[in-house]
Amino acid sequence: MLGKQKTSPQEAFGFVLRRLRLKAGLSQETLALEAGLQRNYISLMELGRNQPTITTLFRLSVALEISPSEILKEVERRVISGLAG
Repeated sequence: MLGKQKTSPQEAFGFVLRRLRLKAGLSQETLALEAGLQRNYISLMELGRNQPTITTLFRLSVALEISPSEILKEVERRVISGLAG
């Protein structure tokens, strides 16, 4: 299913996280505060340099008011389609 992917899961997650954050009208700092995380960690995830734990995924989903499964579905779509940004 994830055979020859052009977009890494980390890159796709970062893109999706940034898109959802902007759609919610949140700055990195505000998202970090609402999710109980550091702003630089949000930045590194958006850049694809850090990956969230399952706990972090749930914290982000609460702050973004979207289910964790919806976040992962969007990441999966981007990985499979090869879309980076």
